[in-house]
Amino acid sequence: MKNRIFGLLLVLVLIGSSGCTEQEGDRDGSHTVGFVVANKQLNFSQEMSLGFISGVDLVGDVSYQVDGPNIVDGPRQLSLFRDMVTTARDGISVFTLTPDLFVEPMAEAIAAGVPVIAVDSPVLPSAGVRLFIGNDSYALGRLLARQVIAKLPPGTVSGKIVLGTSSPGVAVLDRRAKGVRDEIKEKLPQVTLVGPVDTKQEVEANLEAWNSLVKANSSALAFIGTGDADGWNLAGIRRRDKAGWIAGAFDIDSRSLAAVKAGDLLLVSPENFIKGAVAGRLQAGHAKTGKALPEGWLVVPGLAIDESNVDAVVARQATITTRAQAFAGQIEAILSDPANLRPMSEVS
Repeated sequence: MKNRIFGLLLVLVLIGSSGCTEQEGDRDGSHTVGFVVANKQLNFSQEMSLGFISGVDLVGDVSYQVDGPNIVDGPRQLSLFRDMVTTARDGISVFTLTPDLFVEPMAEAIAAGVPVIAVDSPVLPSAGVRLFIGNDSYALGRLLARQVIAKLPPGTVSGKIVLGTSSPGVAVLDRRAKGVRDEIKEKLPQVTLVGPVDTKQEVEANLEAWNSLVKANSSALAFIGTGDADGWNLAGIRRRDKAGWIAGAFDIDSRSLAAVKAGDLLLVSPENFIKGAVAGRLQAGHAKTGKALPEGWLVVPGLAIDESNVDAVVARQATITTRAQAFAGQIEAILSDPANLRPMSEVS
């Protein structure tokens, strides 16, 4: 009963009235799996969490626990992970932005027989984790850069583009930034690229950082961020200033999707729901049937979003059910096609 109440409260907090009727995954089964996220307040963590719940629920008869700090707080997340090792011994998935803190605790959990999966952000090899579910972040960076370049005025060969990242040093965001830089340098070699500049993760600090960058680079062709708050904050500045520069970012917060629809933003979705769903399904299946987990990097593709497809994305995001239905085919392909499983050494 305790786990069932916990699961219901989680879904109510994460999705409010739009999807609370979809919660039916936390059953009083004899097996329990868990998911520890880096921040349970931001869209990317919420999408992964809902995906995880959906994946576990699809298997059935397996209980789940999902938790994380309210802000990015590595020590607090580690404490939650240590607690979960004692209550979700059939497997734990982890999305962390502080992988250095988790090396020894993950290794200890694995040695104690608890299967551990890394999700979205790779962990250090010495942790001993043998399965990572995540994007090719470098490729996603290049994808967003191609979108921005395609929106520039015809014949653009020079100018300035400003690149920001909300968490310098986080591998996923660093690889996105490198992908953006490389694509722009390759396609527009005479364009000056500024950054990546630290745009801060906290929402208000992020807004302040972008306001300063826009003011200092008012003639820039485009401003590109690697995170989610970058998106809606840049779009808000562009709209406020009635500016003509192009804004690009990642993730699918509802504010960012509205900005895409209004023509103020270009996005790439890392498809975080899929990552969570794949992790939940694999861990619940392993807990229930003993089926071995794959070993390597399960690659989840991203999606470019602009005015041509934003309405379809908004529609699929309506509830957990609409998400699960929209992604069902992709999830099956990721799990069944050997081409989607790469060596851990290739993680980007």
